[in-house]
Amino acid sequence: MHPFARAAAIALLFLARPAFAEEPRILTVSGHGEAAAVPDQAHLSAGVTTQARTAAAALAQNAAQMNAVFAALTKLGVPEKKIQTSNFSVSPQYPQSNNDAPPRIVGYQVANQVDVTLDDAKKLGPVLDALVGAGANQIDGVSFGFADPKGLAAKARADAVTDATERAQTYARAAGVSLGPIVSITEAGEGNPAPMPMMRAMEATAARTPVVAGEQTVTATVTIVWELR
Repeated sequence: MHPFARAAAIALLFLARPAFAEEPRILTVSGHGEAAAVPDQAHLSAGVTTQARTAAAALAQNAAQMNAVFAALTKLGVPEKKIQTSNFSVSPQYPQSNNDAPPRIVGYQVANQVDVTLDDAKKLGPVLDALVGAGANQIDGVSFGFADPKGLAAKARADAVTDATERAQTYARAAGVSLGPIVSITEAGEGNPAPMPMMRAMEATAARTPVVAGEQTVTATVTIVWELR
């Protein structure tokens, strides 16, 4: 084929091709939602730490006190499945020394700790009192939560979508455009209530332990992408 004819054919082929479709205009907006309620569950860690000259003696003392702790929980109606051992250790104890003498064992420490879930947060105060009275000498923390947070999470998600939609409508009106169909909806990590530290150690006292659960919030964040018209 003559070079001029080939060039003309290529030009005609190029002109015959349809123009590339224009990329759709999009708007991406994030929305935030919250749902608050009074917690109905309480979680705590309680245990017994004992010391004695021999490991056997420290273990025997610890077992006796822990059995009393378990009995107190059972008496308060806490089912066994809501109690889980989280830590158990036997550690040698050494005297404090500033010289280079080899260390010598002067005793043993036994620590036994359990995690407890209370399905009624209102029982937390009486449970703490009972645990200390039964011999628990270590309370590592208390947190509150919900037995079934699905309802709160659903409300928070719905509010997040509403928030994102209202923002998108504001932006679209200000820009002189309108929202088209939704391209995608994505959710960030669910925002669960953070544990609330309460105390590190407790001593037996005749006074009742005051406990306030307060209110906890479940949050949701969504990102929505719209086409613009």
